[in-house]
Amino acid sequence: MTKALFVQAIAKFSLGVVLVGVLLFLPAGTLDYPDGWLLMAILFIPMFAAGLVMMGKNPDLLKKRLQAKEQQTEQSTVIRLSGLMFLAGFIVAGLDFRFQWLPLSDWVSYTAAAAFLLAYLLYAEVLRENTYLSRTIEVQEEQKVIDTGLYGIVRHPMYSATLLLFLSMPLVLGSLLSFLCFLAYPLIIAKRIRNEEEVLKAGLPGYAEYLQRVKWRLIPLIW
Repeated sequence: MTKALFVQAIAKFSLGVVLVGVLLFLPAGTLDYPDGWLLMAILFIPMFAAGLVMMGKNPDLLKKRLQAKEQQTEQSTVIRLSGLMFLAGFIVAGLDFRFQWLPLSDWVSYTAAAAFLLAYLLYAEVLRENTYLSRTIEVQEEQKVIDTGLYGIVRHPMYSATLLLFLSMPLVLGSLLSFLCFLAYPLIIAKRIRNEEEVLKAGLPGYAEYLQRVKWRLIPLIW
């Protein structure tokens, strides 16, 4: 671990907390938004704990996860669409709470929070199984095909976990309208997955054979 990596990690984490807080509570017009605080807690407390673990045990993986500059130009559209989805989803959730357009019951928020934490556990398991994961699409030096564990079930278990994470977020916030915004995510991630598979098939030895062995990309028996 280096001081620069520590500073970078803390800075990005703090920026994320402030940004999500502003996008939720400013449209809500109040800090008295219980579902907003619930999401902030289940999102950032596990994230902070995971960052500490990676910083101590696998700083190289943390560095890869902090890397956000895509080398694939095709992914610029994916990044922009994802950003718009989060902006719209969080702002709409805050407005939905403020004006009580289509609020959901508390039990929906609590059930979604449990699903969110389950998705976090799946995400942690993917990070444990595959130390080559980065936030950008690339073939890394000495990278190998991972085909065991969750990777023996679906080709992209990290995206499976994020699918559950992101679709549960608006339900934690108690907003049906926000959930409709986040329904864009499966379409966005499908575009990313297709490009990622082409890159890996072209540059990673054994990946083409892996695609033949594991048929399902995201959800078993569906896609």
